[in-house]
Amino acid sequence: MSKNSPSVSCAPTGRFALTVYLALSRTPHGLLDLAGPFCAALLCRGGFPPASVVVLGCVTVFAGYTAVYALNDIVDYRSDKRQVEGSGADERAGYLDAAFIRHPLAHGCLSLPAAVVWFLFWAVVAFAGAWALSPVCAWLLVAGCLLETAYCLLLTVTHLRAVINGVVKSLGPLAAAFAVNPDPPAWFLVGLFAWVFTWEIGGQNIPADWHDATRDAATGARTVPVVLGYKRASRLAVATLAAGVVIAVPLFAGSPLAVSTPLSLVALLGGAWLVLPPALRLAKSLDDAEASALFNRASFYPALCLAVLLIHLILR
Repeated sequence: MSKNSPSVSCAPTGRFALTVYLALSRTPHGLLDLAGPFCAALLCRGGFPPASVVVLGCVTVFAGYTAVYALNDIVDYRSDKRQVEGSGADERAGYLDAAFIRHPLAHGCLSLPAAVVWFLFWAVVAFAGAWALSPVCAWLLVAGCLLETAYCLLLTVTHLRAVINGVVKSLGPLAAAFAVNPDPPAWFLVGLFAWVFTWEIGGQNIPADWHDATRDAATGARTVPVVLGYKRASRLAVATLAAGVVIAVPLFAGSPLAVSTPLSLVALLGGAWLVLPPALRLAKSLDDAEASALFNRASFYPALCLAVLLIHLILR
C-alpha cells in the first residue's frame, strides 16, 4: 500500500493546507461541540455573561476542542496507521468526522512533528484562556488531555474506556460552568455531567466505534461494539440517549436560568425527535449507514438545546 490511501487527497509536500490540520482536529464536529459549553454557561449563570467573558470563552473553548481532538489522533497515530495499512481506505460517505480527511496522520497527509506543534499551539492558547477565566477551568483542561491520552492508550485493553470518553466530553461544559460561576451548585454539576455523559456515550462514542468495529476486531481493539456486539451496543445507545433527553428537562427547569416548562418540553421532544429515531433504526437494522446517521444527528443535539436556551432568554 502506498503512503497515502488512494482515495485520500492530501496537500502537496511543502504547502500548508489548512484543511489537513482542521481534519486532524475534526473542526466541523468540534464547532458543533461548542454548543455544549455555551449551554452550560447560560444555564449556570442564568443569563449572558459579560461580553469579555463571552469573547474569551469562545476562543478558549474552540482552542480546547481543537487541541484535544488533535491529541486523540496523535496518540492513536500508530493504531490508526495499522488500520489503514491493513484495511485500505475508509470509503464511507456522509460521516461528519470525515468531512475533510479522516485520520490525516495515518494517511500520511502531515507529519507527526507538525501535528504535535499544532496541538501544542492550541493547547497553550486554551490553557491561557482557561486560566484567565478560572484556574479550575485550566486544571479541567489538563485533566481532559490526560484522560484523552489514557482513553487512547486503553484501545486494546478494555471497552470500559468509553466511560473515560464520556468524562472527557463532560469536562468542557463543567469548565464553562466554573467560568461564569466560581461556586456552582453541586446538584447542577452532577446533572450537567449526567446530561453530557449520556449523550456522548449513546450519540457519539458507540456510533463512532461502530464504524471501525470490523477493523478494530482485526487489530485487537476493545470497543463497546466489538466487546458487547452490535445488538447490545445499539440498545445501550438507545437507553443512554433516552436518559439524556429526559435529564435535560429538570436540569433546564431547575437551573439558575429557570427555563420555562413549555421550552423545557421543546428541548425534550426536539431532542427525542433528533436522536431516538436513528438510534432505534440502528437497533433494528444494525446497519453501518444508520450508525453514521445517528452520529451525525446526535452531533446537532447540543446546538438544538442552545437554540432553546436562546429563545428562552429572548422571550423572558
